[in-house]
Amino acid sequence: MGRAKTSSSSESDKVEIKIQPRSDLNPAVVIPRPANHQQNFHPPPHRPPQRPRSHRLFKKWIPWFVPTIVLVNVAIFVYAMYLNDCPRNSENCIGRSLLDRFAFQSTKENPLLGPSAATLLKLGALDVKSVVDGHQVWRLASCMWLHAGVFHVLANMLSLIFVGVRLEQEFGFARIGLVYVISGIGGSLLSSLFVRTTISVGASGALFGLLGAMLSELLINWTIYENKCAALSTLVLIIIINLAVGILPHVDNFAHLGGFVTGFLLGFILLIRPQFGWVNQRNAPPGYYSKNTSKYKAYQYIFLILALLLLIAEFAVGLGLLLGGADGNDHCHWCHYLSCIPSPFWACGPVRCSSSQLQNQVNMTCLSNHKSGFYTLQNPNNTAELQRLCTVLCH
Repeated sequence: MGRAKTSSSSESDKVEIKIQPRSDLNPAVVIPRPANHQQNFHPPPHRPPQRPRSHRLFKKWIPWFVPTIVLVNVAIFVYAMYLNDCPRNSENCIGRSLLDRFAFQSTKENPLLGPSAATLLKLGALDVKSVVDGHQVWRLASCMWLHAGVFHVLANMLSLIFVGVRLEQEFGFARIGLVYVISGIGGSLLSSLFVRTTISVGASGALFGLLGAMLSELLINWTIYENKCAALSTLVLIIIINLAVGILPHVDNFAHLGGFVTGFLLGFILLIRPQFGWVNQRNAPPGYYSKNTSKYKAYQYIFLILALLLLIAEFAVGLGLLLGGADGNDHCHWCHYLSCIPSPFWACGPVRCSSSQLQNQVNMTCLSNHKSGFYTLQNPNNTAELQRLCTVLCH
């Protein structure tokens, strides 16, 4: 996950409102001196010039929401490892003697050093079959609090600290919290329309939502920033690099794209700033400004309305297609390249196996390397466990 922040020039952090002193004497009026002027006149005492008043344009918030999210995600991952209890459920565990029940699954099952797919599914991982057939729509939100492994949670939480803390300082916990949560759901929604055979977890969709919100915030507050082109080019480069990482295998780039688009629209709605002239007018003494300044410019209102309409359409259409059982791959035959581009170094297709079942006995054959395995399952209808066994068999 990339790290970025948009900053304006240091001179724009404070705007000074200087008020020139008024004289009670009109220079055009001659005031006669009394006869005993020499005896009664005393010059006014010397007063040091008053320091001009200064006002901070926008309130700085103390970030607490983003650090709390980091702690919650780490705590949930620790609980997932406790619930997983690899030594009790599997023979091949990493760190069995040192970590006991917190030992990791084997790298063949989970290369990110984490729990099993069955444990993640139990805790709320995104599984299309559970959402559509089981009507468990809550998984669109719960999956963003789960992580597949140590490397996964560390990468996401470090990125959240670098990106989210800065945004929360500028806009407060309420707006950034809404961007984070709604973007995560938007990423899960797009992912569920295209990723149909595997489960998905992680906060990447919400993180890309924050990046998208940073971009739209720069655009809708364009007249406020001084180094516009430098800030825009830097932010766009960071976004491109992070999206390019998503074309690697085992990375759900659809969640990245869905979260980014959702956050981009939310930035126009939640991160809009008033114009400098309006802020100065509010902080100035009465009568200092003779002309009222509009709080927002016309283009800001236009962006806000369009973004709100598109955001409503995104969730209405997306949820309608998902709950109706639509498969996005049937309507877009090239969209799978957005998540993984084939190369000589890796394969993009999901592992597939053929299987035959007799009660709780499953005979499975990997279609790529033709290896076979015979398994006894407590629940032969557990799709997550079948997918896990297929993954182990094909590696």
